Amino acid sequence: MQVARIKLSGKDPQQLDLTGKEIIDVAKKFGVDYRGPIPLPTKTLTVTTLKTPCGDGTGHGNATYDKWEMRIHKRLVEVQADDRALRQIMRLDLPQSIHVEIKLQG
Repeated sequence: MQVARIKLSGKDPQQLDLTGKEIIDVAKKFGVDYRGPIPLPTKTLTVTTLKTPCGDGTGHGNATYDKWEMRIHKRLVEVQADDRALRQIMRLDLPQSIHVEIKLQG
């Protein structure tokens, strides 16, 4: 039987968990086997910049830096590839900040 792997990624982990719960609710409603949501490793994107525009730092020879960080959280949900269930999952109203990727595994 085919399995649909649904990979969710976004900046807000609470939204990801709610979206994963909605997908699982659809799977339960149609009586389809499911696994997840499985948390995947968080990707951290870091940007380091000097605080002063001239590049001198604070004036004592030490440069002071700002660190900006963005974390990308990921969840994986596996659902049995049932036609009706997948159509209902595709119709879910998801937040714009969440990226969804669906792959069919044989």
